[in-house]
Amino acid sequence: MVDRPEVLAIIPARGGSKGLPGKNVHDFAGFPLIAYSIAAAKQAKTVTRTIVSTDDDEIAAVAQEWGAEVPFRRPAEISQDRSLDIDTFLHALRWLEEHENYRPDLVVQLRPTSPIRPPDLIDNAVMRMLDYPQAESLRGVVPAGQNPFKMWLIDENDPFMQPLNLVEGMPEPYNAPRQSLPQAYWQTGHIDVIRPHVILDKHQMSGSPILSYQIDPAYTVDIDNLETLLQAEQVVWDAHIPMVHPVNPRRSFPEKVSLLVLDFDGTMTDDRVWVSEDGKEMVAANRGDGMGIQLVKQSGVDVIVISKEKNPVVSARCQKLKLPVVQGIDDKPAVLQQYLTQHSIPAAQVVYLGNDINDIPCFPMVAYAAVVADANKKARQAADRILQHKGGHGAVRELCEMILEHNQKIPCELT
Repeated sequence: MVDRPEVLAIIPARGGSKGLPGKNVHDFAGFPLIAYSIAAAKQAKTVTRTIVSTDDDEIAAVAQEWGAEVPFRRPAEISQDRSLDIDTFLHALRWLEEHENYRPDLVVQLRPTSPIRPPDLIDNAVMRMLDYPQAESLRGVVPAGQNPFKMWLIDENDPFMQPLNLVEGMPEPYNAPRQSLPQAYWQTGHIDVIRPHVILDKHQMSGSPILSYQIDPAYTVDIDNLETLLQAEQVVWDAHIPMVHPVNPRRSFPEKVSLLVLDFDGTMTDDRVWVSEDGKEMVAANRGDGMGIQLVKQSGVDVIVISKEKNPVVSARCQKLKLPVVQGIDDKPAVLQQYLTQHSIPAAQVVYLGNDINDIPCFPMVAYAAVVADANKKARQAADRILQHKGGHGAVRELCEMILEHNQKIPCELT
């Protein structure tokens, strides 16, 4: 083996998911789901090459956009619902050896459906594998949520069930306290590290012996349908654990908020406008948003609107809500910096809510930047959080309630 081993990351991503159509390129916290696994491989110091194995042209295009190689298409016959991992990896390694005379020292499998990974996961796992040359593979594991020593096997042709596992010296482990039983572990999809000969010669994905790599269970997600995807997104927003991000790491919500900065069109409205025959414009605003702003102000948080829009409807709505407003300006960052300086407000206590690309330059100037659910794609990717509500449909209220919760200054009107 050379001084720096050749470590190939393979990300298997077939098309045709039934539980969540387009799963591997589905939006996940602002990015295509597969982008998280590609980023994990690209950011790892030990990985020398990153390949996506897919049968799908859309997945291939997205994978290449995020920096992975897609040198081949996986054959349809090994891209079915019941296709096995071993067929995918055999095809990849054989293709690379035949067409490029390429054979890695180690193969890393990164499943797109486990996108939340610690930043050092891959490097630590590869180094652990290198420390044990007798190991044929390594698997990421977490403590099992259910104890297998309390599980049973039932044969429909036999009225008597049998224990799934036994413990030497313990006649009835299924009746023993959980603390007395061996700790069991569940394999996750975060990472596998395999020696190529196991795949090519043994036609196996693990071989023996198998090393363990224990992962904090806080990272455990397995996306198979829309429900599990939405649950996993909440881990990204609320778990506050270090993880690999496709672009910049997302920041945590500040402990104290002194100022909320709001965009207007597409944030306090739904970004539509009604124009009368004489040119007068009207927009729709959300009363719940107005109540949220009132409650935040009562809690001692300042609120300001900074808008590019020149129409008087902006000032009329802000006057109704008793909000200071700066409108008709193109340089939002300059206005924001001037306001923070004049009012001696530390950036570490400022939250910004926007929806479009002209809001993005303000994001690094504050402690936390959120966007509405239907924000522009680039704004979604630059923000620290994507709210559940759309602009003009409760997004402002949602963020206001987050501020009240974090500031722990909920007014009496809420009780």
